[in-house]
Order: sequence, then structure tokens, then C-alpha cells
Amino acid sequence: MTTSSVKSARPGDKGSAGTAADPKPARRRNRRARPDRKAWLFLGPFLAVYLFAMIIPVFYAIYQSMLKVERSGPLGLGSPEVVFGGLDNYAIALQQDAFLEGFGRVLLFGIVQVPVMLLLALVLALLLDQISDRWAGLMRATYFLPYGIPGVIATILWGFLYVPGISPITEMLGDLGFQPDFLGPDNVLWSIANIVIWEFAGYNMLIIVAQLKSIPEELYEAARIDGAGPWQIALRVKIPLVRPALVLTCVFSIIGTMQLFAEPLVLKKIAPAVTPDYTPNLSAYFDAFSNANIYVAAAKSVILAVVAMVLSFGFLSLVTRKQRSER
Repeated sequence: MTTSSVKSARPGDKGSAGTAADPKPARRRNRRARPDRKAWLFLGPFLAVYLFAMIIPVFYAIYQSMLKVERSGPLGLGSPEVVFGGLDNYAIALQQDAFLEGFGRVLLFGIVQVPVMLLLALVLALLLDQISDRWAGLMRATYFLPYGIPGVIATILWGFLYVPGISPITEMLGDLGFQPDFLGPDNVLWSIANIVIWEFAGYNMLIIVAQLKSIPEELYEAARIDGAGPWQIALRVKIPLVRPALVLTCVFSIIGTMQLFAEPLVLKKIAPAVTPDYTPNLSAYFDAFSNANIYVAAAKSVILAVVAMVLSFGFLSLVTRKQRSER
């Protein structure tokens, strides 16, 4: 037997040749690469709800924003007809000074309220991370409780605390010589900010606490060995490592600020300073349900969505660029 015949008779070479010639393993790999039908079966209900509750309404709002009503006949008293209006509704919305002032108002609201709320949430999360597990659950539930109260109910509760003659806060401050007007033109925006902070600080705190719990204990031990105290650990270990949670809560807060609606709508009954155009969302609501102009309201909603998207993605890109420069 020659050397070449011995090599060809080796089991390994035979198996390798058989594997290269046999297409079954390739078929198995392709079968594994394909999504399992059972996975799509579980994802189907969610995708259907997401499609009908999120995607289709967005495109329908864009479609409605490009329609308008035209009336025929003398003096426009004929039957109304819905026609394609292009960008006319957007031009009408952007020419309304009150609508643009609402954007300026919520931007000022966000510049002040978002940092204060996130700072409070961060401080609460750091305090919860320091106390013993025996009391952490109770304190966490206490701080989170306001988030479980609907915004309308929370605004009604705080409304009683803002009205002079009913509120114990105004009565106590009056005894001290102060006469605060929480619902006046100069203060009502910050009264709304107080309600929003009270509602959502606990929710943001839980997100930060979850990030704190994921930090390995070895990092704390190494910091203590290096001589770091509680303040140094908080400033140099905990806060830098919870940056992703802070970015996430900040994005949520920016979007929520642009959607400010329930609080001014409820306070409008007792605060004359809150006008129908106080926020962009409120302006779209009154156009749709009080003025019966759903097409302009749809245009305002699309503008609001675009502004919220630009602000949130702009903030994310700014943070991402800063992180890359630090590396």
C-alpha cells in the first residue's frame, strides 16, 4: 500500500470529505439562523397592538394635518367639503403667537424643572442606597407612591393646597407675613412644576436605584481600600456609573415636558392665568374639541411631536459626543 492510499484511508480525512460533501449541516445552520415561528407567535399580539395604537395613529395624524374644510356657495354658506390643503394647517399653526408662546413656556418649564427633579431623584436614590435593607423597601414605596396617583387627581389635591382660604400652606405663610399667590400669572407655571416634580421624582428615583444595584460591590471595596469615604464614593464611583440612568430619565423628562397637559388643564378651572394656549398640547386639545378644527389640531400635534423628537435626539447626540470625547 502506498503512502497516498494510507492518507486517503484515514478516518479524519474521510469524515472531512463527507462533511464537505454533505449539505445537511449547512441546512441545520440555515434553520437555526431563521427566526422561530413560535417567537413570532408570541411577538404577534404586541406588534399588532403597537401597530394599531402607535404607528397607524401617527400616520393618520399626519394625513389629517394635510386636510382642510372648504365651503362653497355665496358667503361660504354652502355645504362643507374636506379637501387636500398641503401645508396650510402648519402655516396657520405657526402664525399663531399664542401657540409659539406655549412652546417658549414649556421650554422654560423644562430648563428649570427637569434638572431640579433629576437632582432630587438622584439624592433620594443615593440615600436609599445607604440605608439598611430593613427600611429601604418602605422608603422606596413611600417615595414612589405619588407616581401611582393619576395626574388629574394629583393636580386636584395640590389645587386645594394652592387656593387661598382653603390651603393650610397659604394660611401658615399668611401668619408669617407672606401673601403668596400660587395661581397668579407669575407663579402658576412653577406651581405646575411643583406638582410634576412631586409626581415623577419617585419614578426617576427607581430607575437610578436599579442602576445603583447593578454596580459590583468590589468597586466599593476597592474605593474603601484606597481611603475613599462615603462622599467620595458617591461622587467618584456611584454618580459616574449611574450616568446611563440619568440620561434615560432626562430623555423621558424632556418628552414629558413637551407633552405637559393634565396639570394645566385641571388648574385652568381655578387659575385664570392658564389660557387655552398655555401649552402646545393644550392648544391642540382646545382646537380639536372646543373649536372643532381637528385638522389644525393635527398639524399642531405633528409639530409638537417633531420638536420633542428633535430635542430628545439632540440631547442624546450631545451626550454621546461628549462621552466619545472623554474616551
